[in-house]
Amino acid sequence: MTDIQFSTDEKERIVHKVKSYFNDELEQDIGSFEAEFLLDFFAKEIGAYFYNRGLQDAQMLFTEKVEEISYLVQELEKPTDYKK
Repeated sequence: MTDIQFSTDEKERIVHKVKSYFNDELEQDIGSFEAEFLLDFFAKEIGAYFYNRGLQDAQMLFTEKVEEISYLVQELEKPTDYKK
């Protein structure tokens, strides 16, 4: 896994959400520097957990779609006197 990189706009939006959460839920004002530092900490320390879960979810969805395609292909088969 490579390090998670966000665009400047994405990072600004995430930092704003972190600051809002601290203000709304914890009644604490934190600055942009602190929110960005916290974001970097979470990305480094727990980002891999979210990344791995995303991969697992993608793999499960991919497997489901492959099975679905397999059934669709079987439906396209034309009848023959050949027995499998």
